[in-house]
Amino acid sequence: MTNRNDIEQLFKAHYAQMHRLAVALLHDDDLARDIVHDVFATLIEAPFEIPPTGGYLIKAVRNRCLNHIRDCEIHQRIANCYFLENEEYDSEDWPDDETIARIYGLIKSEILPRARRVMELRFSDGLPFARIAASMEISETAVYRHLSHALKIIRKKLNEYG
Repeated sequence: MTNRNDIEQLFKAHYAQMHRLAVALLHDDDLARDIVHDVFATLIEAPFEIPPTGGYLIKAVRNRCLNHIRDCEIHQRIANCYFLENEEYDSEDWPDDETIARIYGLIKSEILPRARRVMELRFSDGLPFARIAASMEISETAVYRHLSHALKIIRKKLNEYG
């Protein structure tokens, strides 16, 4: 759908409702605007024979918000796996540049190539587990296991260094 007038009419008619829904789900005004923007950007890029309805737009916003929440929860679970044993963690002081350099060194030297690729896709590219699994032709469970195992190795080695 590349007709700007159609998109503008949809925007004027449904933006406020879409934004309210996103804010209600995410509790973050800026993120809500970004998600609504992404939905409209998709309309510009994707050809539609029939212009989408308000219901479609609301569902698209809801689904994107839920995907964001799910991805944040997964990220938090992985972070918690690392910090379970590290009681000295202070978010303001960690990680320093030296620790980051150690982590990168450990990833290159201690993590197997497949797990290293999973880490790259997840943390550098920001891909969700499902897309990583599809691109590597493995299950989402395997993605989680690769990440979990790699984080255990990194945690163990960092604890050895002190």
